[in-house]
Amino acid sequence: MSNEPNTRVTVVDIQMPFWSMVVFMVKAAIASIPAVFILTVIASVFMAILSALFGSGLR
Repeated sequence: MSNEPNTRVTVVDIQMPFWSMVVFMVKAAIASIPAVFILTVIASVFMAILSALFGSGLR
């Protein structure tokens, strides 16, 4: 590691072709589907544990 002081960088422009950006966004949207499914399963298990410990509140 060097002893140089940190310098700040500001990005002002990203040059990317429109269709490349569209393809990237479509891939990101498709990749988010399994992620949402996994997070839903984790949240369901967590809520089931809490319901088992403290009661479901429905009587």
